Amino acid sequence: MTAVLDVPSGAQPRVPTPSPGDPRLARLSLNQRTTANWSLREAIDGAVAAGIGAIGLWREPVAEVGVEQARRWVDDAGLRVSSLCRGGFFTASDPDERTSAHADNVAAIDEAAGLGTRALVLVPGGLPAGDRDLVAARQRALDAIGALVPHAVERGVTLGIEPMNPIYAADRGVVSTLAQALEMAAGFAPHEVGVIADTYHLWWEPGVHELLAGAGERIISYQVCDWITPLPADTLLARGMMGDGHVDFTAFTRAMAASGYTGDVEVEIFHADIWAAPGADVVATLARRYVELVEPHL
Repeated sequence: MTAVLDVPSGAQPRVPTPSPGDPRLARLSLNQRTTANWSLREAIDGAVAAGIGAIGLWREPVAEVGVEQARRWVDDAGLRVSSLCRGGFFTASDPDERTSAHADNVAAIDEAAGLGTRALVLVPGGLPAGDRDLVAARQRALDAIGALVPHAVERGVTLGIEPMNPIYAADRGVVSTLAQALEMAAGFAPHEVGVIADTYHLWWEPGVHELLAGAGERIISYQVCDWITPLPADTLLARGMMGDGHVDFTAFTRAMAASGYTGDVEVEIFHADIWAAPGADVVATLARRYVELVEPHL
């Protein structure tokens, strides 16, 4: 069970909630999925109320209002769009499905450009039904990314490969390590293809801190949440609030700082209890945990 509030009701949290305008919040971003019970409008308003300067957007809630309206709301609120999630799902073996995926990713690039973010998060995709060839699936993902690069460059968008924890290799992400993602990106310029560094997916990887420190401008987004145990039955909802699990945020964030990364830090949490909690409580907790566990090491 992951915590939504730091302490029982009526007690004092271990770190006071930062006030809007607190300089420690300057690089904090609220990823929309962390407050999944909020609409886009509510997420924007909630970020502003908490003094958070950026928001990580998802295509589905943006589509409900349209890219132009979403961009107006974000700009009027004075927020940055730290990333757009998600493109990808490149690994189908059927040619028609790959053609459809390409078209959808072209649209995602256009949406990212329209929203004013350069970071488009790519979830590579899993194995097609009955397929066991991970190597071929990774190659299809790499080929698909290469086919998108010219359009992404034209629109000023960087394609960010997100390596995913190996528990998702079969159905969601055949790229499982930062080392694999960096190898795939190496054939392109850093402004064309980068990587997403997510603590949930990468905390376990041997040598990850050294890889991060040496990745330099390849890293286009830093996403944080915790690895909690026991895992829930739906492992997609296994992301915990920072500090509730096993991730060493000090070492991970210091490695990010050593890489030269100066961008936003998105809190991205998928957990049923957090989604069911009042969004303002969730945001207050994540702001406290961020200034306690992450921000001092940036």
